[in-house]
Amino acid sequence: MPMHAANYPPNWRDVSAAIRARANSRCECAGECGLHHGRRCQEQNGQPARWAKGKVVLTVAHLNHLPHDCRPLNLKAMCQRCHLRYDRDHHAQTASHTRAERRGQGTPELLLGA
Repeated sequence: MPMHAANYPPNWRDVSAAIRARANSRCECAGECGLHHGRRCQEQNGQPARWAKGKVVLTVAHLNHLPHDCRPLNLKAMCQRCHLRYDRDHHAQTASHTRAERRGQGTPELLLGA
């Protein structure tokens, strides 16, 4: 899912770089994505992916799905596989609400976490 820059703080590049540096360019997921069973994911940024095609791209996930909440405890460096799996339910819910809004049946407050 593409990120909407307007939802992120102006210093997002610096924040995300700091999180990836904290992770030493390795995925920090320890099962949040539904895999790994409490062990840390082995994927390394820029290396061939072990469980997917192509190279690993390290991203930064908001654990509470709120892009404006950039507290270090709310952020984890995740490989694209773990990040997409972690956000799967949130993406499905957001897509459902977007479709409902387009039909005129939306509840925008749900998207804001109210």
